[in-house]
Amino acid sequence: MEHASNIARRRKLALTEGNPDYTAKREELVEVATKLFKEQGFKSTTLSDIAKGAGIDRATIYYYVASKDELFREAIGGILNANITRAEQILRIEDKGPREKLEELLEVLMLSYAENYPNMYVYIQELMHDVSRDSSPWAKLMVKQTARFEKIAMTLITQGVEQGVFRDDIPLRIAINGLFGMFNWTHRWFDPNGKKTAREIAEAFCKIFFDGLMKTK
Repeated sequence: MEHASNIARRRKLALTEGNPDYTAKREELVEVATKLFKEQGFKSTTLSDIAKGAGIDRATIYYYVASKDELFREAIGGILNANITRAEQILRIEDKGPREKLEELLEVLMLSYAENYPNMYVYIQELMHDVSRDSSPWAKLMVKQTARFEKIAMTLITQGVEQGVFRDDIPLRIAINGLFGMFNWTHRWFDPNGKKTAREIAEAFCKIFFDGLMKTK
């Protein structure tokens, strides 16, 4: 117990000091961890696996992180924050209509999957439901941010219906579930180094979605 306390104190001090080498090693551990989470599954991946992948022993890894959950939180938190900030900006744009704003919002989502691969897919693939059942402040914030992103999309669809751009005979919840279902399912097959870019995939999904949602004249 005393040894663990010493390690925790050393870790806290190192984080406070912000040593570049220490920070770089933590970033490497996040990268190694998310890759293993994607390949092996979060629950099946151990700290020993992560330490081995980063070229250090299990005892040393505790100097950098307390748990694999900490690595996951560090990998995801900043991405969701950035997505929400951009989504709020899109919602406030005054010279674009609901369809254009929604297309831009969905491009932001798909690009975040590619630019932060495979971090977001680990969240979708295994942990989204676990996070929703977690009562920690961090988990509550993640759930709130995920819901806010969805709410912005719902607002844009509602505005489109009210402006006569979108059909009014498709229930909003079904439209939203179908929309995010398409994007979230890419965790099963999307490769950022594949033949189609994230932007091209977003454009294709938008065509499929909007062709069904657009109001016919």
